[in-house]
Amino acid sequence: MPPGSTLAADAPQLSAANTGFMLICSALVMLMTPGLAFFYGGMVRVKSTLNMLMMSFVSLGVVTVLWVLYGFSAAFGTDHGGLIAWNSDYVGLSGIGLTELWDGYTVPVYVFAVFQLMFAIITPALISGALADRVKFTAWALFIALWATVVYFPVAHWVWGTGGWAFELGVIDFAGGTAVHINAGAAALGVILVIGKRVGFKKDPMRPHSLPLVMLGAGLLWFGWFGFNAGSWLGNDDGVGALMFVNTQVATAAAMLAWLVYEKLRHGAFTTLGAASGAVAGLVAITPSGGSCSPLGALAIGAIAGVLCAVAVGWKFKLGYDDSLDVIGVHLVGGVAGSLLVGFFATGGGQSTAQGLFYGGGLGQLGKQAAGVGAVLAYSFVVSAVLALLVDKAIGMRVSEDEEVGGIDQVQHAETAYDFSGAGGGVAPRTAAAVPGPVQETASATPHTPPKKVDA
Repeated sequence: MPPGSTLAADAPQLSAANTGFMLICSALVMLMTPGLAFFYGGMVRVKSTLNMLMMSFVSLGVVTVLWVLYGFSAAFGTDHGGLIAWNSDYVGLSGIGLTELWDGYTVPVYVFAVFQLMFAIITPALISGALADRVKFTAWALFIALWATVVYFPVAHWVWGTGGWAFELGVIDFAGGTAVHINAGAAALGVILVIGKRVGFKKDPMRPHSLPLVMLGAGLLWFGWFGFNAGSWLGNDDGVGALMFVNTQVATAAAMLAWLVYEKLRHGAFTTLGAASGAVAGLVAITPSGGSCSPLGALAIGAIAGVLCAVAVGWKFKLGYDDSLDVIGVHLVGGVAGSLLVGFFATGGGQSTAQGLFYGGGLGQLGKQAAGVGAVLAYSFVVSAVLALLVDKAIGMRVSEDEEVGGIDQVQHAETAYDFSGAGGGVAPRTAAAVPGPVQETASATPHTPPKKVDA
């Protein structure tokens, strides 16, 4: 037997099955960004629909180009001090062999790079929901480029890159509770404190214009999230990916039901928007935790997140920040909940041997999770606010008040979402005053609060 032959035999070999699986998962995660666009697009008023769609779609273009040029190298290259990475072979994705394997795995580097690209794309797109109705498209595209470079790429290295400080500390984030959801939610809070509130916030009804569109988007997100979560194990030779797949479904279902029950008790109705938002809250919460907990733990995590996020969407009215589509209430709160609950529900029999408080592990893992949550939240919040301030000073972040009231779609895109010019004439609709019977009270400005009942 030649020297080194045993070592070579034990080294990972390219797996066609895992490679094919990961390419499918990458496509599923890509589908989530258009799904997010529909989800957000249905939640805004008609005059902002196209702008909301475009704020997600443009991320597909901007982040892809940056990822190829330097993003992959900055996130997953050779570690430098636990904070940033770099590998000149990854610049332009030019120094990578066709069958070169990602270190320690059975899939090519190209496959890992494109899978992680889809995460990099959707993360800044998540922020856009907090900024609906009022941000210049050019300013948003510039902000995405800066934010991905200064915030997302380094944070992804902290959490997932070999040598990243959070990775080495032992912070568990299976698929993005800190790197994606807390990162985006904290950024949303930082930006909206810079750009201010929408015209008519807390005064005008700002109800979703198309709940079917919202449900379609939520369904696409739920579907794509199986690739987002299960694919993050980069294969399924040991069953951990399958556990994550199951837990994704379980937690999402539990969160949706928990949100609906809270909504019925609090507001007296089961709403379609509540069902969609509850499902997304469960998906967010299980993202960091699903590889370390059991299906029963996933039920608990989903239910807890569903209620917490349902409560949190009302904070903006109490605290006075205008988070248009509840990015903070769902993604930041859901990400924090899911990340911290690892410290309670980790069984030690999933992705690692780390055990949470409920399984005899003490407070150690909870402390690590808290460190990761706090660091990412603080860094993203501060740097995102600074970037928004710089962009605002340079080219202005907001459209004018008149343009916002008139409709950002026409101003920024010279289009409208729905063209009724060919629908024909007909009788003019009757005014509200001409309609007999009681007039229903309008809904509040939040899309998650049903209208109050009015007695006949």
